[in-house]
Amino acid sequence: MAKYVPDSKTQRWVVIAPTRLNRPESSFAKKPNEKPICPFCPGNEAATPPEVYRIGPGEKDAAGWQVRVVPNKYPITDIHEVIIHGPSCEDTLENLPIDHMEKVLTCYRDRYRAHENDGQVLIFCNQGAHAGASLKHPHSQLVVVPKQINLDALSREPITNVVKDNTFFVTYCPDFSQWPFELWIAPKTGGEKFGDIEIKELFDLSGVLHDSLKKVESVYKDTRYENIHHGVPFGYNFYIYHGEQWYIRIIPRFIHRAGFELGTGLNVNVIDPSSAAEIYRSIE
Repeated sequence: MAKYVPDSKTQRWVVIAPTRLNRPESSFAKKPNEKPICPFCPGNEAATPPEVYRIGPGEKDAAGWQVRVVPNKYPITDIHEVIIHGPSCEDTLENLPIDHMEKVLTCYRDRYRAHENDGQVLIFCNQGAHAGASLKHPHSQLVVVPKQINLDALSREPITNVVKDNTFFVTYCPDFSQWPFELWIAPKTGGEKFGDIEIKELFDLSGVLHDSLKKVESVYKDTRYENIHHGVPFGYNFYIYHGEQWYIRIIPRFIHRAGFELGTGLNVNVIDPSSAAEIYRSIE
């Protein structure tokens, strides 16, 4: 069971989750000539807990799936799932076909709906070792936090520095961007939760998210910005806001946080959000 400990002065909480200590060594740390068994690859379904959801043909816990969801063996919260994006151990979200991205987002929506009465549902992705992933196989995670726990999360930021205006969504770099090249996706409507998204919006979002991640990757590969990430392997985090007025926040992990940020709670952003938006707009 997860243990929640409050700070009475700030109304912030920490989660005590000793099971996380048992996670295996990061697959990113393996040597090139080593070929560890990946529990998320087809054929290794028995290496995970029994699946709770799949998209694609085949029997439960057997190959044939296109997107697969299993309980996390090393949970942070009492409900913690792993969303395996696809059979490939190499294809990250930005390199998947758009129609497969639609399947992943459909899974996000369905699992959100499955748990929205259990608590606050947060879906997030850690892509790359620097972003906190322990397994190379691309995946996202879903956690449910009890409703009485105050989540110290940003509300949707005002739309400024627009990168792209799509049918149902706006992509932008908020003035309050804490990380270089931070990118947000917000629906044009207001008040709803992510679980309320309709099919037509879901399909539009697939292209928007795919395009946004490709733009982040393009910035990383641009030699003009090497002095920002200093050769740190490419990685990013994104999460879907758990409550009403939902949004997706993409955080490229180009920099480390250090003592100043940790000691003051202030974040230093070396790229002006208006400049970041202009750079993103220039990328086809």
